[in-house]
Amino acid sequence: MPHIKVNEDLPGIRSLMAFSPETAAPMGELANLLLRTNEGLTMAERELIATYVSYLNDCFYCQHSHGAIVTCYLNDHNELVNQVIKDLDRAPVSDKLRALLHIAGSAQKGGKFVTDEQVKTAKRFGATDRDIHDTVLITAAFCMFNRYVDGLASQTPTDMSSYPLRARQIAERGYGNHIFINKQPVAEEQQG
Repeated sequence: MPHIKVNEDLPGIRSLMAFSPETAAPMGELANLLLRTNEGLTMAERELIATYVSYLNDCFYCQHSHGAIVTCYLNDHNELVNQVIKDLDRAPVSDKLRALLHIAGSAQKGGKFVTDEQVKTAKRFGATDRDIHDTVLITAAFCMFNRYVDGLASQTPTDMSSYPLRARQIAERGYGNHIFINKQPVAEEQQG
C-alpha cells in the first residue's frame, strides 16, 4: 500500500509522477536525456545500466520495467538481462560494457567507491569520458528513481506480463506525459 494517496491505476513511478506533475516533467526530461540517445552508449546499454542499478538497489518495479525496455531494444531477447544480473562477469556483453557496469555497481554503493583502476579498465576497453560520465549519471539518477518508488511504497505489479506492454510504448515514444496520464496497456486477449 502506497504511503501517500496516489492513483492506484498507475503502478510504480507513474503514480508518483501523476501525483506531482511539476517534478515529473524534469524527471522525465532527465530520463530522456540519459536513456534515449545512442551517443556513445546505445539505448539498450543505457537501459541495461539502469536495470542493473535497480537490481542492486532491490527496486523490483524499476528493475523489471527497464529490463523489459532492454528486451524491446534487443528484439525480445530477454536472456541477456538475466545473465547480467545473475553473473555479470560471465554475461555475453562487451568488455567495455562489463567495465562500465562494474563502475555502475561501485557508484551505486556511493560515489567514492568508483576507483581509478575501474576507470582505467573501462578506458582500456574503449570507453570514452562521455561513456563513463553517462554511466555514473545514470547510476545516480536511478538511485534517486529507485528510492522514490520504494520510499513511497508505490504499487509494484507482480504480474510480469504487464511490463513488456508499457516497455514497448517507452521504446517507441520515450519518457513523457503519456507514461503517467494513460492507463496501463493490456494485451489484446485481455481486452475482449
